[in-house]
Amino acid sequence: MENSIVKATHLWHKYSRDWAIRDINLEISQVGVLGLLGSNGAGKSTTMNILCGVLNQTEGTVLIDGIDIRKSPEEAKMRIGFLPQNAPLHLDLTVSEYLTYCAYLRNIKKQDIKAAVNAAMEKCGVAHFRSRVINNLSGGYRQRVGIAQSIIHRPKLVVLDEPTNGLDPNQILEVRKLIKEIATERAVIFSSHILSEVQATCDNIRMIEGGKMVFADTMTAFNNYISPNSLLVYMDNPPGTEILTGIPGVTKAQLLNDGGIRLHFYSNTRVSSQIIELAVTNNWQLTEIMLEKSSLDEIFAQLSNKTT
Repeated sequence: MENSIVKATHLWHKYSRDWAIRDINLEISQVGVLGLLGSNGAGKSTTMNILCGVLNQTEGTVLIDGIDIRKSPEEAKMRIGFLPQNAPLHLDLTVSEYLTYCAYLRNIKKQDIKAAVNAAMEKCGVAHFRSRVINNLSGGYRQRVGIAQSIIHRPKLVVLDEPTNGLDPNQILEVRKLIKEIATERAVIFSSHILSEVQATCDNIRMIEGGKMVFADTMTAFNNYISPNSLLVYMDNPPGTEILTGIPGVTKAQLLNDGGIRLHFYSNTRVSSQIIELAVTNNWQLTEIMLEKSSLDEIFAQLSNKTT
């Protein structure tokens, strides 16, 4: 039976007196992008640092391609590429010099280094900047160089911690595309605290909140799970909020600065159709109605069985 690419079992980790993560289980057995979603401080970085061997867990085991990362760290790390949140770039080196240095660190055979560097630069779209000092690159291209160092040794697993953080919208689209291309050949863990980033990039999703795994399934299942819980309405002749909150299922009516009204409602009610019918009957002159998805905080609250 073929080994899973990564298998983490019952991971716990404590900083001083506080548990950062508690009983985290994660397994990846095929190529593709797995999204690790969580709010800041939820335990994502701790989990990734343990998976990459940067941090020793307090309890639990991590197997990379069947190899225990604590018992055989060098052998396991040969199969891992890691881009931490702050890319470990040497800004005074050229792109080619830096990636050559990374190739040596990864114990690539001397005769294979040039080919490995060229392949990584081509894959990440930085070959035309091979002689440029990294300090003179834009944020998007620096991130590409950071991703290049994570794949230069052709690992089975690539872990990317907040790889689109601080990039402009065009750069984010380019990095998303690159990550998807890389994931056709290897497993990629993509960490983010931004729901839309994970939805746009990942095939599967794992959600961590308060150090616990609160959701583990496909992106499709996750999107089906998120039910709308509010809608925006715009009317030229709106009624008072007390009338709107009197509609069955509506829990709150909030006036917005742009003249719209946000209606919060129970997800199992037919509020939108009721609004349309009442608007026609009462001449509210409805101009626009739009469902909104639950916010990330609300989703975490639901999954963690909290009350909001």
